[in-house]
Amino acid sequence: MAETEAKPEAGGTDPRVTVRVQYIKDLSFENPGAPRALSDSAGPPQIQVNVDVEARPMGGNHYEVALHVNATAAKNEANVFVIELVYAALFALENIPRDRLENVCLIECPRLLFPFARRIIADTTRDGGFPPLLLDPIDFGRLLRQHRGVGAQPPAPASQASPAGAAPAGRAAPPKRGR
Repeated sequence: MAETEAKPEAGGTDPRVTVRVQYIKDLSFENPGAPRALSDSAGPPQIQVNVDVEARPMGGNHYEVALHVNATAAKNEANVFVIELVYAALFALENIPRDRLENVCLIECPRLLFPFARRIIADTTRDGGFPPLLLDPIDFGRLLRQHRGVGAQPPAPASQASPAGAAPAGRAAPPKRGR
């Protein structure tokens, strides 16, 4: 017996997340101690990484989601390098229920962006003369739950959302961590 695959009808109701364009919105790398810091072999620096996610409606079913990554490496309380990246994308979100928009914008979209931001961070630190900074994978769902647990306002009920079905301009940020 042959199996047939159900094909969604044109204009179907299956949820769809489409990346329209992705881009570096801001990138800064500071290497204040060069060249001295590059030859210092007195152990690895302490690295603090901070990640933040921002989502905002752009009209219709389009949303800009920006992944903010800031990393500071320090030795003996002096900065060895500082890197700041805002990597963003314009997403088209189709057939996503209003009550799921925030999770899609603040969890699923940054999950798609993260590998690209990770590569940019690694390449930039390597090009700055340091070993590449390879960020650990991030659980954006856990970060959003932590953010909500730290006095974050609950999302507005669907009845209070904008007429365009906009997700709240949300943010999810993990605590800083050292390496």
